Amino acid sequence: MQHDKTPTPAEAGTPAAPTLADRIGAVGARMHPVTWPLSLGALGLAAAVLLHLVDPNEPGNYPTCPWLLLTGTFCPGCGTMRAVALLTRLDVPGALGMNPLLLLLLPYLAYSYLAWLIGTLRPRTRPGNPTPTWFLWAVLGAFVVFWIARNLPWFAFLAPGTPLLPQW
Repeated sequence: MQHDKTPTPAEAGTPAAPTLADRIGAVGARMHPVTWPLSLGALGLAAAVLLHLVDPNEPGNYPTCPWLLLTGTFCPGCGTMRAVALLTRLDVPGALGMNPLLLLLLPYLAYSYLAWLIGTLRPRTRPGNPTPTWFLWAVLGAFVVFWIARNLPWFAFLAPGTPLLPQW
C-alpha cells in the first residue's frame, strides 16, 4: 500500500512563509540606524526619572542585589542604583560614596554613547579604530580589583554608603 506524498510548499512552487526571525530582521533593516541609540537614551532617561521619583533607599521599592543576597559581599555594581539616584539630585559626593567606580566610568560611557549616536547620524566612509585591547583588559582588571578591594576590611571605605569625602 503506497501513500501519496504531499509536496512541500517549496516543491509545489509556492514560497515558504517567512519565519519570525526573517520578519524581525526585515523590520530592523527598515529602521533608521539612529533609532537604536535614541531608544537606549530614552530608556536611560526614563530610568533616571524613575530613580529620581522613587527613592531606592526606601525598603521595598526595588529588589535587593542578587549577589549581595546570596553571598553577603558587594559586587562592583552594588550602590549604582543609589548613585544614579543621587546624581539626578546633583549630589556628586553622595554618589561617589555609593559607587566610586561608576563616577570613574561615566566619562567613558558618555563618550562611547555620543560616538555611537554621532556615528549613526554621520556614518564614516571608512571603519573607525577599535578600542585598544590593553584598554579593555585594564577596565576588566579595574573591575576585578574594585570587586575584591571593596570587600576587604582595609578598603571598607569603598563599600556602598561610606562617604569618601568629608561632609560640610
